[in-house]
Amino acid sequence: MTRHEKFSSKAIGEKDLVLATDLDGTFLGGTDEERARFYAWIESNRDRVGLIFVTGRDPGFVRDLTRRLGVPRPDYVVGDVGTTIAEVDRDHMLSPIEALESEIAKAWGDANMRVQAALHKAPGLTLQSTGFRYRVSYDLDAERFDPKALDIVAGLGLDALISDNRFFDVLPKDVSKGPSLLRLLTHLDIDSRRTLVAGDTLNDLSMLELGLPAVAVGGSEPALVEKLSGLDHVHLATGIGVSGIAEAILAKNLLATK
Repeated sequence: MTRHEKFSSKAIGEKDLVLATDLDGTFLGGTDEERARFYAWIESNRDRVGLIFVTGRDPGFVRDLTRRLGVPRPDYVVGDVGTTIAEVDRDHMLSPIEALESEIAKAWGDANMRVQAALHKAPGLTLQSTGFRYRVSYDLDAERFDPKALDIVAGLGLDALISDNRFFDVLPKDVSKGPSLLRLLTHLDIDSRRTLVAGDTLNDLSMLELGLPAVAVGGSEPALVEKLSGLDHVHLATGIGVSGIAEAILAKNLLATK
């Protein structure tokens, strides 16, 4: 536990606001001062604010981030682009929730080696070194990328997701951040009207489109902003990173002063 970390006795479903946020560019975005101020606000309001990370990052990255680098510890994590759904204990350890992950595992069907073999010579794709349980991820060179890779993945009965024009993820069919977050919120009996979803790239689209109060923070990927334009439930923030999240909380009056 860091010296600033508080723990709440309330279940997350009882809290006034649940922030379900992407990490890179969103919860980790903004200036050092803005992040320090927002993180301190989170810690001082643990009785009222629940925290869920919804990220492409893996459990090891999240644990290191919160245990050693002073980022607030989340209550739950939807990680690996929606293929991990886990609770987080006081030692910052992530424990997958089997009841929620069983369908993901079944949809994936141990496809790692099949995917790697099928995309072995795909132009513009470089396999990431980290091994994942229910996904295969690549760095994408947009100038060399051949869209035929999308057809290859579809032929395997899986989904491909391109984000920030530099990442290519192969995922179980119909599994992504949005469906996995919704499954977790339902499991925890969290009122969707008290949930704020925050993101900044196309791999956040599936959760920002759920219809829950949402924010695309300042500096978001232009393709994401274009898809979200005109959706009343989405606040298009000017503030970068955490300042955009704070902007949306105020604009949507999600945490009225008691």
